[in-house]
Amino acid sequence: MSPPPADDAPPVTAEPPVGPASETEWREERIRFRPLHMVRTWLFSAIGLLIAAWIVPGAHINGFWAALLVAAVIAALNAILPPIIAAIRLPLTLVFGFLAILVVDALMLLAADAITDERMKIDGFWWALLVAFLASAVTLVIEVVAGVDDDSEFSFRVVQRIARKTGAPVRTDAPGIVFLEIDGLALPVLRRAMRDGNAPHMARWLAEDDYTLSGWETDLSSQTGASQAGILLGSNVDIPAFRWVEKEAATVMSCSAPADCAELERRHASDKGLLLDGGASRGNLLSGQAEAVILTVSRIEAEKRANPGYRTFFANGFNVMRVLVLFTWEVVLEWTAALRASRRDVRPRGHRGGIYPFMRAAMCVVVRDLIVQSVLTDMMAGRPAVYATFSSYDEVAHHSGLERADTLEALRKLDHQFGRIARARPYAPRPYEIVVLSDHGQTQGATFKQRNGYALHDLVTRSLESADVTALVGGDEHDSAVGTAIGEATGRPPKEKKRAKNDVSGEDVVVLASGNLGLVYLMDERRRMTREEIDARHPRLLPELTAHPHVGWVLVRSAEHGPLALGPRGTRHLADGRVDGEDPLAGFSPNATRHLLRTDGFSNVADLMVGSFYDPDLDEGCAFEELISFHGGLGGPQTEPFILHPGRLRMPDDAVVGAEAVNALLREWRAELKGDAERPATIPTTEVTA
Repeated sequence: MSPPPADDAPPVTAEPPVGPASETEWREERIRFRPLHMVRTWLFSAIGLLIAAWIVPGAHINGFWAALLVAAVIAALNAILPPIIAAIRLPLTLVFGFLAILVVDALMLLAADAITDERMKIDGFWWALLVAFLASAVTLVIEVVAGVDDDSEFSFRVVQRIARKTGAPVRTDAPGIVFLEIDGLALPVLRRAMRDGNAPHMARWLAEDDYTLSGWETDLSSQTGASQAGILLGSNVDIPAFRWVEKEAATVMSCSAPADCAELERRHASDKGLLLDGGASRGNLLSGQAEAVILTVSRIEAEKRANPGYRTFFANGFNVMRVLVLFTWEVVLEWTAALRASRRDVRPRGHRGGIYPFMRAAMCVVVRDLIVQSVLTDMMAGRPAVYATFSSYDEVAHHSGLERADTLEALRKLDHQFGRIARARPYAPRPYEIVVLSDHGQTQGATFKQRNGYALHDLVTRSLESADVTALVGGDEHDSAVGTAIGEATGRPPKEKKRAKNDVSGEDVVVLASGNLGLVYLMDERRRMTREEIDARHPRLLPELTAHPHVGWVLVRSAEHGPLALGPRGTRHLADGRVDGEDPLAGFSPNATRHLLRTDGFSNVADLMVGSFYDPDLDEGCAFEELISFHGGLGGPQTEPFILHPGRLRMPDDAVVGAEAVNALLREWRAELKGDAERPATIPTTEVTA
């Protein structure tokens, strides 16, 4: 197949040092006008138009010189019309803005037809739209082959202009900080990616720019909801998984539902918000109490009509057609990769059909590019702190595998965008430090159902004396992400599930899955049931679960012995660490007991928390939902996220354990850059309660 589009082209200029930010007086650089680059871009655009007109039957250009003239006219119109469209406060911003720019692209070609005295001839609007699409595709391919990325300076100039129009930039010598989160990327995977050339910008920062790569350990619930609550809000108490039941209200909560995320933020908001005092949240589940938000699930109703955060994106006339081309290309890449994996009988192999290719394209292109533009705008406005989450690697890994070729390609594209963000720093009105981190990693393995032919809820069903089991397995955490983005961008209220769908008051047993962490709620009582009560009512349930070869441990509370981790051949008493027989937690993190003990103290903990097996020799476990690379519980690299940070921002001497400890560390870095606080001796780690 042809090379990927210019989204991935290497930078044409040396990247400025990423860190540390200057401690002397900051001087904002002017964006240089480079005639040679302009000529090259003009030439590439003319070639793209010429080839597109040759392909499209309803279009014709009278030779190369005519193509050069048409390209010049279109470039001039592109500098004028899209910024005007972007300045209009359109309702349904994303939909109407996107369509408006598409229409403008076609109309500009028709205008060029008239202006150039028919040196180019197009037979109508739809032919013009097709020419615009093909010309963009050809130009992007040419840029990749030529190894150039000429979009940067023009893009920075547009972003800078829009940022200044939306308010006076904050000019100061005090460094700001940009947190770039790669959802789902584990520390060992990043190290290998750096070694193998799949993250060249980050590798260069580490090798040449005084950066340090450090690790931290997640809580038991190693998923974005719990991690971002801890990192952005400073607390993730009572979030036992991505989905859980609040038994007292008999209601299912989910970290992907806008109303539930808003409620979580209300419960956990405090003076520990990472983005308090003027920060910006981009692409997160929770806002961190930021002042400005976009694509943030908990604050989806903050901008019901025209969200100004999208204007920078639409002000660059090349963005819309470029995104459409890259979206199409990403869908083709997914179809091709899925066919290749099937033909080679690659295992484990996940479900990759249906709507997933379009979901992947949306996360890897549309959402990613919107977030990048938002971060650039924040930097040009001088915001003190920005936290942006990029979920494309996580999305692809769930279905393709942890380090398959297309998964690492998604990572490489993110790395390229991080390089672009770094190159924008000299043009900002304040110095910036860039910190890259992840909220969790992923572990790989065939799913529980692939291994056994039945799901966890089926195992629970046949182990009960008499009860109806309701299985609530909602797929991966990004299933609602694109819908949430569209809902916010268009200004429409989110389509919440009917309350009845979240109401489990009439159910006997509810089984949920969060990666390789299963939750079993016995709804006989509106409180957590003890081991003794469970054994009396369902004597086969615990023996069947603990004896299963793909179950590693089961957390249950005993009225007599307190919290217990049960395994096939032994029991760990979590309160005092005593082990009877073989320790079911022996193959997991040394902090496993601590994590289970903390979760046992949550009011929303399930009657039974079920963890899958983990084989350290094969480095694999199994998810209770249909994801071949997963996270949510214990075992393997899913619990090993990373922080890539400037050397001047020091890590504590003690290990950083738990997302709340990361919040304390990042808030300290913010304070250090502002010069408002001295560094404490240690960073507090997650509190453990019995």
